[in-house]
Amino acid sequence: MKNKCRFCHSPLENSFISLGVSPLANSFLAYQDLEKMEPFFPLDVYICHECFLVQIPAWVSRDELFSDYVYFSSYSDSWLAHCRFFSQTVLDRFPMDSGSLVVEIASNDGYLLQFFQEAGIRVLGIEPAVNVADVAIKKGIPTEVAFFGIDTAERLASKGTLADLIIANNVLAHVPDINDFVVALKKILKPRGWVSLEFPHLLRLIEGLQFDTIYHEHFSYFSLRIVDRIFRSHGLIVFDVEEISTHGGSLRLYARHKENDSLPLSLSVSRILQLESESGLNCMENYRNFTNKVEELRCQILRFFIEAKENGKRIAGYGAPAKGNTLLNYCGIRSDWIEYSVDRSIQKQGKYLPGSHIPVFPPQRVFETKPDYLIIFPWNIRQEIMEQMNAIREWGGRFVTLVPQVEVD
Repeated sequence: MKNKCRFCHSPLENSFISLGVSPLANSFLAYQDLEKMEPFFPLDVYICHECFLVQIPAWVSRDELFSDYVYFSSYSDSWLAHCRFFSQTVLDRFPMDSGSLVVEIASNDGYLLQFFQEAGIRVLGIEPAVNVADVAIKKGIPTEVAFFGIDTAERLASKGTLADLIIANNVLAHVPDINDFVVALKKILKPRGWVSLEFPHLLRLIEGLQFDTIYHEHFSYFSLRIVDRIFRSHGLIVFDVEEISTHGGSLRLYARHKENDSLPLSLSVSRILQLESESGLNCMENYRNFTNKVEELRCQILRFFIEAKENGKRIAGYGAPAKGNTLLNYCGIRSDWIEYSVDRSIQKQGKYLPGSHIPVFPPQRVFETKPDYLIIFPWNIRQEIMEQMNAIREWGGRFVTLVPQVEVD
């Protein structure tokens, strides 16, 4: 039986890219698990011929992916700065008071809601990962442990929990049932309320060869065109959009009820839609070149590692993000190429990367072993990492990023 589009239910017949088979990108291993069978799943990406939604079939349930999670947003200083600025921008544009309610979907460890709470605004987080939600609750951030969808929205609405602002940053890609999710947004949004979403822009993924942002937790990859269509089909209107730099190039959009005409459509919406059209996102043929370009990049990456090894260079990694695991498994890079990686997250330290089995240590390991090259896997926060680890230059160490091309600094 053929897979069907998760929005319009058309058969998925057109390939966007195949990255082979890969373990779940956040399924880190303990030492005792290294000799056990490790599950791998196809990492095949399709594009719907009818609505142009780029997507991965759901091979694993959301409960298995998200119920116990290793990603904590608060470990990135630049991300926290981004969130503080966002909260200030929102409160300047749409003033709220102590009677207002901000609800965040996939609120993680309270990294964003804390800034609204500091401003005296009531907040509620909705977070499915129990271990992550516990951290937020201990910070004093009210948090519902649940997956967000129609059932959760109806339960909240029945108690009178309706939002002036719903924030859903970098969560839409993680949603297996998009229609259920968007209907749920509408159910808990006040008549004059509004929704703010951020998501990596498909246009920037293609232009920047960001194949490593593809993994099983990311079910879908969005253009403004498809998000606008999905929202309109469920009675919500995208009335404004901004291009932002996070995650290699994202969109931040604002939506409202169709009936709420107090928030007029911004010219930026038509501008981005026109940009997407001119860039070929509305033409199937323009998606077909992505595979060839990514295969060329893989060859460039492997040449770097081969030459480094032939020259006796020692290589370590910085970071253990999901994107790094996609890259390592697609390129076939294992612990015989990279001695170890380091990460600030204590949840990842002492574990092994899925598939590649590269061990993860605290950042201090770099200064103890003095590698020649430090591969920055979370290239989207490259500058932050280079500032934190700048002392590697004292022994001639150099930073390396691999996407969208191999760069040695």
